[in-house]
Amino acid sequence: MMKHNDHIQLKLNWEMLRNRTSTQLDFFQYENDELVAFLGLYPFGSTIEVCGMVKPNERRKGYFSKLFQQGMAIAKQPPYNKILLNAPTSSAEAKLFLKTIGANYVFSEHQMKWKEKFLEEVNGFTLRLANEKDLEMRVQLDVEAFGLTKEDAHAMESRINGDSDNAMYMIDVNEETIGKIRVKKENGEAWIYGFAILPTHQGKGIGRKVIQKVVKDQSSSGHSVHLEVETTNANALKLYESVGFIVIHAQDYYSYN
Repeated sequence: MMKHNDHIQLKLNWEMLRNRTSTQLDFFQYENDELVAFLGLYPFGSTIEVCGMVKPNERRKGYFSKLFQQGMAIAKQPPYNKILLNAPTSSAEAKLFLKTIGANYVFSEHQMKWKEKFLEEVNGFTLRLANEKDLEMRVQLDVEAFGLTKEDAHAMESRINGDSDNAMYMIDVNEETIGKIRVKKENGEAWIYGFAILPTHQGKGIGRKVIQKVVKDQSSSGHSVHLEVETTNANALKLYESVGFIVIHAQDYYSYN
């Protein structure tokens, strides 16, 4: 309903919703047995992200404010020390709410889709499915490439292991593991996440080759190919655009204390 009314797309982290182990992270408002508002909390280590929605014809009734207060009572407790509120860039309703509560803009994230183009065959590396022995390297890559704490990286990688729709690949060059990339397939779509190369191996063209191979393989198997990238990562944005990705949606992230 919101997608058609406001022409926006919400980021609701469906893989996390499907695998909830706690009932304390989702908040609902029902009226006459109809769901009219929802707010979800999404933990990533010590950071917790928040996203929600209200049925368009049920707005201005205080439903979301009520759910937000309930959610913050959980989000402000340990082990969380950072709260990020997620909203579609084009949502005027969300921007008004975020301004009202004093949230501060931090960064934006682009959802990109590959537009079919010729991609040449590449070599010089190997993609292999990750195993249990690769967990520490995955954590190291999150720390060195994304700036996560070791604790947050370990929590995130352990959570990913529990999602059966994921395929985590390690990138090997000359029998040395230097990166990782995750592919999640669902409903004819292949999403690329967590792509990281060790800083000591960046700038050598390996990243572009890996993306080309993954895109080529997934496209050849009949999937449309998508990914997410922060606007603060200009180099990654240029890399994806050079391979044929175009921006189709954007999400803004706000900090909240």
